[in-house]
Amino acid sequence: MKIVKIEDLHCNAGWRDFSFLKITTDDGLVGWSEYNEGYGSAGITAVIRRMAQDLIGEDPRPIERIMTRQYAITRQAPGGLNQQAMAAIENALLDVKAKALGVPVHALFGGPVRDRLPLYWSHCGSYRFRNAEVMGVDPVRSADDLVTLGKHVKKRGFKALKTNIFRFDTDPPNMYQPGFARGPGWPELNLDNATLDAIHVGLSAFRQGAGPEMGILLDTNFNFKTEGYIKVARACERYNLFWLEIDSYDPEGLRLIRDRAPMPIASCESLFGRRQFRPFFENRSIDVSIIDVPWNGMLESFKIAAMAEAYEINCAPHNFYGHMSTLMSANLCATMPNFRIMEIDIDDVPWKDDLVTHPPVIQNGELIVPTRPGWGADINEEAVKAHPPKNPHP
Repeated sequence: MKIVKIEDLHCNAGWRDFSFLKITTDDGLVGWSEYNEGYGSAGITAVIRRMAQDLIGEDPRPIERIMTRQYAITRQAPGGLNQQAMAAIENALLDVKAKALGVPVHALFGGPVRDRLPLYWSHCGSYRFRNAEVMGVDPVRSADDLVTLGKHVKKRGFKALKTNIFRFDTDPPNMYQPGFARGPGWPELNLDNATLDAIHVGLSAFRQGAGPEMGILLDTNFNFKTEGYIKVARACERYNLFWLEIDSYDPEGLRLIRDRAPMPIASCESLFGRRQFRPFFENRSIDVSIIDVPWNGMLESFKIAAMAEAYEINCAPHNFYGHMSTLMSANLCATMPNFRIMEIDIDDVPWKDDLVTHPPVIQNGELIVPTRPGWGADINEEAVKAHPPKNPHP
């Protein structure tokens, strides 16, 4: 078996593009993966294309050997776009190998440990500020809208939801995102009383609508410094959070926050590889380690989860992409014993299901682990072509 073609495909996904990698072999097997060129990763397609040149004619099955070589080639520029490009290739190779054997990807890793995965509804309310029309849902404009949305999430059978910080005192109301240079508060990232009030308003509304049993997760991203995160954690104690999510590259600072926070702390979604995760484990900086499968690749993600297990740390995937990414992350969640809960975006464009041959199956807030060969679905290329990307890739 030899690789004969590696292609990238892209489509419009409303406020972003979805990107897919397709690896074809000489006996007609096709492997797929999903990657993301937004959120700071512009140019990854060009990196993938350059890496792919060296793989034509290679046997796709010795994946560890292929990826170890790619790691060595990029050793002087680790992480970042290089790692994301390697992950896209690795994940598509795994799809090929599993299909060649007629098994799901999770079978290559000794799984499944479980057949159903509890989910949390991610970005609950967040996309509805600017993108409600393209999604065909009611917009969020007030705390009352969050109460209504909380009731809807509960009715759909979900046991947990994750939200962000919303400012209803601005015109127009929107998410609070200074950590990404969006809106006031950047670059200092200082917490003020108005933002604390906004956190109280949002969490109170969701708790009122979703009820006392709903797990509520608050994602604060990169929006504060250590001092601010500690204040946020203390302010959120009354809401009995499932976890407080923080983005940080400082393991010792995060440990300080965790020591003073009255709820579990989740982090690490922006890290690459075991070497970056290790100091967060050694410093006991987190309660839950978040792993991005499209960024790290399934092989490395599985190794990160195994290392976390030695520190008694559970893991959850970073999964706010398309359905192919969801299936990739589901295969990881099915295999790792130290699984916590799985992220998924429910609010999305109406054509999201059309992009894959078999969309993920969700029952009562749980995802059914796929059993078809490979990731469990293929990309519907005609549907991808029907929605040209916002950013062309000549």
